[in-house]
Amino acid sequence: MRDPTRVSALTGDIRVPSARFRVGQFVAPLRALGVDLRWRPAPVSNYPPRSPALRPLWLPATAAARLPSLAATWTADVTLLQRELVSTLATLEALTRRPRVLDVDDAIWMRRGGGFAARIARGCELVIAGNDYVADWFGPHCRRVEILPTAVDTERFRPRDAAGAADDDGRVVIGWSGTSSNLSFLTGIEGALARVLRERPRCRLAVCSDTPPRFSAVPADRVDFEPWRPATEVGFFQRLDVGLMPLTDDDWTRGKCSYKMLLYLACGAPVVVSPVGMNAQVLAQAEVGFGAATDEAWADALITLIDDAALRRRMGRAGTDLVTAGYSVSALAPRLAGLLEDVARGRR
Repeated sequence: MRDPTRVSALTGDIRVPSARFRVGQFVAPLRALGVDLRWRPAPVSNYPPRSPALRPLWLPATAAARLPSLAATWTADVTLLQRELVSTLATLEALTRRPRVLDVDDAIWMRRGGGFAARIARGCELVIAGNDYVADWFGPHCRRVEILPTAVDTERFRPRDAAGAADDDGRVVIGWSGTSSNLSFLTGIEGALARVLRERPRCRLAVCSDTPPRFSAVPADRVDFEPWRPATEVGFFQRLDVGLMPLTDDDWTRGKCSYKMLLYLACGAPVVVSPVGMNAQVLAQAEVGFGAATDEAWADALITLIDDAALRRRMGRAGTDLVTAGYSVSALAPRLAGLLEDVARGRR
């Protein structure tokens, strides 16, 4: 029996979604496939503090905190870098052991002109991109680029029950989950949300984030805010009847990997989304919801789903099937294992 392929994975801290979903949740599945993935999240956040006065202290602190992880790569067969070690900078990546794999799930090149992203990619044997748009940008900067969507743990994120999430009293919950930095996408469709809540009084809006949204037209008593917690995030998704993923249409959002959309679908909720980037690709794969580009389209799509429980159930089942077959951890772990083993064999 051959020895397992040893992979040392350096990511952002454990609160960073890409660190948890693109690396952390693969530790056990990869072990079963002969890949010993050692996840080494950042001890100090790799994102700068909001206060400019703290940033001169933060940069050396976050770099120094990485040194034990850098040393650990020299006992591994492959170094896996999940994005850059320090946000928007190329810093200590060259001190890790080759061969290196860079995993990217966002348009990180939009910051600081993208030179840091190109530099890191040129020092890697493989770039794993979360979607086509990211892969196209990194193509000129690395000799090998492969696409691997962000995987959903369908053992955790799954429908609450076969009947859907609607309450017995007929209430329908439409919902959004995300970090406060993305709340502007939600408030961007506030006009449509206000119309829906006005015309459908049994509908409620649920929001899960680190801070509450600030609406001007949406009544506060129609919004259920839930602070994000790892222990409760699955339950939040399972309570939704319809999931929302509004986006602007620009280079940054085209790089997004539709993970919020996939989580809604995994839990059996049909979606209304902006048909931008990967969102449009997922919508084209099965009848799982609607794309909406205007306030009128958003409101009409939501009202259609609110009024038709059978349609919600049908789209929800199609979404769960789509995620299980093509975007689940069990479906994507063998692909990731194969990519990492290929890179390791190249070094050997």
